Amino acid sequence: MLKNVKWIFVVLVFSSLISLSFDKRNTPTEKLPLGAQAPELVLGKEKQPLSLQASKGNYILLSFWASYDATSRTRNARLHHVVSNDARVEMISISFDRYPSVFRTVVKQDGITDNVYQEMEGEDSEIFKSYDLKHGFTNCLIDDRGVIVAKNVNPSELASLLHTAKS
Repeated sequence: MLKNVKWIFVVLVFSSLISLSFDKRNTPTEKLPLGAQAPELVLGKEKQPLSLQASKGNYILLSFWASYDATSRTRNARLHHVVSNDARVEMISISFDRYPSVFRTVVKQDGITDNVYQEMEGEDSEIFKSYDLKHGFTNCLIDDRGVIVAKNVNPSELASLLHTAKS
């Protein structure tokens, strides 16, 4: 009987720990809801500003990724392919890889040619903090007024959003 009580206790503790790991407050970019103005982009120690102004009726897809995060890297490459076929969207791709050699190799392998930048300050960077990336890399679709109109889109969702906007 005492053995059963111990096992039940262990199972309850384990279940509690698992349920805490699914805390809904830890969602990506929760500080930036849809409809919010996109924060300014300033890269690295040199404070190189990047413009988030799209021409009228167009969009900017801001994609955050790193080579060590397979999901974000794959999504970034697939989104680049979709965007390269649509003149209404300019993609700005920002990698948080710390080593330039890794960054250059991955960019070449993935075939990303335009508007790709490296933020070597990683989690200490202003971009990482202002876009609240501590819970995972993400992307934002920004309209011509600088407003976030979609977040965490995959390639098929992006294609659908662009098709809807065209109509």
